Amino acid sequence: MKLYAPWEKAFNRIATPFEHFLHSQTTTGLVLMAMTVFALILANSPLHALYAHLFHVNIDFNVGAWKLSHSLHHWINDGLMAVFFFMVGLEIKREVLVGELSDIKVAILPILSAIGGMLIPALIYLAINSGSAGANGWGIPMATDIAFAISALVLLGKRVPPALVTFLVALAIVDDLGAVLVIAIFYTQEIHFLALALAGGAFLLMIAMNRFGIHSILAYFIVGIFMWFFMLESGVHATIAGVIAALAIPSKPKLTPVDFTKHIKNLLDEYDNYPVATDHTMHEEQKAILLNIKDKTDAVSSPSARLEHDLHLPVSLVIIPLFALANAGISIDFSSIGTTIMQPVSLGIIFGLIFGKVLGIGGVALLAIKLGIAKLPKESSISQLFGVAFLGGIGFTMSIFVADLAFAGQDTLIFQAKIGVLIASIFAGFIGYIWLYKSAKK
Repeated sequence: MKLYAPWEKAFNRIATPFEHFLHSQTTTGLVLMAMTVFALILANSPLHALYAHLFHVNIDFNVGAWKLSHSLHHWINDGLMAVFFFMVGLEIKREVLVGELSDIKVAILPILSAIGGMLIPALIYLAINSGSAGANGWGIPMATDIAFAISALVLLGKRVPPALVTFLVALAIVDDLGAVLVIAIFYTQEIHFLALALAGGAFLLMIAMNRFGIHSILAYFIVGIFMWFFMLESGVHATIAGVIAALAIPSKPKLTPVDFTKHIKNLLDEYDNYPVATDHTMHEEQKAILLNIKDKTDAVSSPSARLEHDLHLPVSLVIIPLFALANAGISIDFSSIGTTIMQPVSLGIIFGLIFGKVLGIGGVALLAIKLGIAKLPKESSISQLFGVAFLGGIGFTMSIFVADLAFAGQDTLIFQAKIGVLIASIFAGFIGYIWLYKSAKK
């Protein structure tokens, strides 16, 4: 009998899609943390000038007289992040169709908590910044970084009940949807209606393709590229195209599980009918059968499920780390860091993400449970719910993204916002982790 080390057993065990999702988010969180530290080191080292120059280098695309020219920083934030938002859209769609948000009785608690966790931080920020130059940044403390938050929970292992992890995932998905709506509605400076209409036309074409049963991912990719370009030209942030495109991707497989089983059995029987060659090579017909089996395997899973699975690795290991490298590198003058923290923008974000999220998520959840509107997640306590609320204050990726939109061209305010996001995320994550660790021990 072959013996496996514990880690080999983990690799040989079949994981559910939800476990794959948690694993990918944990990976993202750890890589994101490492890249953030690296960006901060670069920005505060002798290489800081080279680091700053690198992301301001222009990358051009020319086709005849037509030209599209943006800095590397812009291509990352508007181009690569559209893929990140596309995956967010796929996750939202999955949760609504078959996940925790598909059952309103289960979904009501994370939905209400997420709404509270968006509104109260925004109100706290506005209370501090009302009438000032930084008032437009109210959307910054509304966001929760799902990767960092889930990473903290996973590190706690069995100290945290599975239902609490599911609650955080559902809450973060609703939070992401709220952030997308805020970006689309409130952080759009100017709208070019012809380009927006063309983007809408591309979306309708994708919907029609879905309705006609077209499952080719390449076809959706081509139309999606055009929709992204039209959205970029419209004035609405191009990343919104990623979320909208995800809604049009088919969620139903071509082949039902029953039909899949029947086809695979027949194909395997046909494969076994060929005698084994003396040199153990396959017949050409057997190779054709294996290709047919692969096609049937693809057909039993939907394009949206395949895309979500395939995109997790490149998004986790390439796109999000690049975003952190391009945006988290802040040159910090430690002699004036105290003055920066005391600025209204930084204070609004710090108080919004730490106290606002706790009041919004934990307070609204407690109220909903006391009123009988929702139920406490299985095997969890009110104290643990407030620990998760603290983890909701880790804003990082989406908060920095919104800060760049809210204060476009205002480098001083962007700097204050990023300092606020970094400090709030560190404190919220640390407090949440310790809180949950102590709660579990009790």
